[in-house]
Amino acid sequence: MLTIHQDNTNRVYCANPLALARGLQVGMLFSDARAFCPDLHSAPADPPADQRLLAGLRRWATRYCPWVGYEDNGLVMDVTGSAHLFGGEAPLCELLAARLARAGLAVQIGLADTRGAAWAMAHVGGGGIIPPGQALDVLGPLPVAGLRLDGATVTALQRLGIYTIAQLASAARAPLARRFGQGVLLRLDQALGAQPEQISPGTEPPHYAVRISLPEPIGHEADVMAATSRLLVQLCRKLTDNGVGARILHLVLRRVDQHDARIELRLARPMRDPARILPLFQRGVSAADAGFGIDQMRLIASVTEPLAPEQLGAGGSAKRDRIDDLITRIGTRIGIANIQRFVPRDTHIPEHGFALVPAAYSSPQSFPPPQNPRPLIIFPPEPLVADGPEPPPHFRWRGMSLQIARAIGPERIAPQWWSDDPAWRSGIRDYWRVETMQGRRLWLFYTPQAPGWCVQGEFA
Repeated sequence: MLTIHQDNTNRVYCANPLALARGLQVGMLFSDARAFCPDLHSAPADPPADQRLLAGLRRWATRYCPWVGYEDNGLVMDVTGSAHLFGGEAPLCELLAARLARAGLAVQIGLADTRGAAWAMAHVGGGGIIPPGQALDVLGPLPVAGLRLDGATVTALQRLGIYTIAQLASAARAPLARRFGQGVLLRLDQALGAQPEQISPGTEPPHYAVRISLPEPIGHEADVMAATSRLLVQLCRKLTDNGVGARILHLVLRRVDQHDARIELRLARPMRDPARILPLFQRGVSAADAGFGIDQMRLIASVTEPLAPEQLGAGGSAKRDRIDDLITRIGTRIGIANIQRFVPRDTHIPEHGFALVPAAYSSPQSFPPPQNPRPLIIFPPEPLVADGPEPPPHFRWRGMSLQIARAIGPERIAPQWWSDDPAWRSGIRDYWRVETMQGRRLWLFYTPQAPGWCVQGEFA
């Protein structure tokens, strides 16, 4: 059984037939399920992984029919006109079940004239094929949950004494429509074929890759760059049509000896401008080994990100582009993640007021002006020999004897209880801005809970 965390509690996400036979239901509290079955074995669900598996199965299923779409936790296939290629509907279902079983997947396949009837057979009918024109005869004994109704509607119908699809089909339609709306009758008509229902096939994600085959092998750097320029124009046209920009590009050079030379380009920002991207390939192309010649080239955008249209002539855009290109050029040498910038953090702890983040994956931000002045230089606290909560008139620091001319404070800063910082475990600090007779402007603090003085910064 699989569980999922919803509404601040764990619920049953999926259960096998043995668990369902013992009274467990999808959606019930996990604590209630454990009360029913103390020896229950469970694991956390991973819906994103399920979706990736389902996407892979959809691509695999297109070998049997061209129209394959998603349906809850399964697939819906329109095999009209393609079942005869595999010997008929029954052999096709057997073939699908056998091949999925070899892959370790247990499935239930329902096949019918309508999408709703096939769904009912696969989910509550145990799988099988409904002969043409016999949908009501086969679906009649099945519960109304087989009509893709929500749980509240199924419960309300059961309270009225309607448990099966046959009972629902024989009930008066006008009272049902007044009580439940047209949704219940629409699902019934779709399952029985009275109302049409189309299948929307899943779309393949765009593949950002272009290729060029050369009539004669090339090896000169200028020729490779010229071919790369042609590839970039085609690739950037695809990126523009889909509103995205390339973040990581791979240029694959296939040599005549069937070996590949691969050039990776990591961009500081999503880009789709061929004129800007082409010079960034210069260093990689010059270092590539062409061997006895290159007869084929492929350009792949392996990682893309959405890129909104930009206003032409916007102020500062040219300067920003030059900075991004510089980050990309340096990143090809030392690694783009090693180029970092300072960004502000929302905290009152002095040494935590900024963070170092990769420049390629962040935007420049201005530091908000602090309520109280902060020193230009901050260093780890350096203890002083002094007593009392007031700044000492004389003290020694770094071998210098200093005398205080003016002191402003205190500014009390309390530690953040959610941050486990060893430097702040001692408690609160009272900060003072101190100007000395010798010209030094220092930042001192006093700790009342463990009496002592320290210097932590120096003003310009």
